[in-house]
Amino acid sequence: MNREEAGKILSAHLESFRLRSYTDLVSLMGDVQVAEVLGPSGAEYQIEIDVMWDSPREKTNIRVSGMIDDGRFLAGLRPVNASFIVAPDGTFVGE
Repeated sequence: MNREEAGKILSAHLESFRLRSYTDLVSLMGDVQVAEVLGPSGAEYQIEIDVMWDSPREKTNIRVSGMIDDGRFLAGLRPVNASFIVAPDGTFVGE
């Protein structure tokens, strides 16, 4: 798996989630978002996005976590990951 290509694809896919409102992200909790995409090299990738509370106890900030791999066994053991955290006011925590 081309990790650089996969990382760029995942970042672009996560950007669409960064544009969503806090309320919209809350509505996505519990449903893993899965997409299959074709990279510029022609490689096929699978992306999984999970929306969850950053702290299940506090239930305020939302963590959006994504991972991508090309479906091969070894790549599936070590997918490319990225995430971000959104506060209720829509700001990004830690950025």
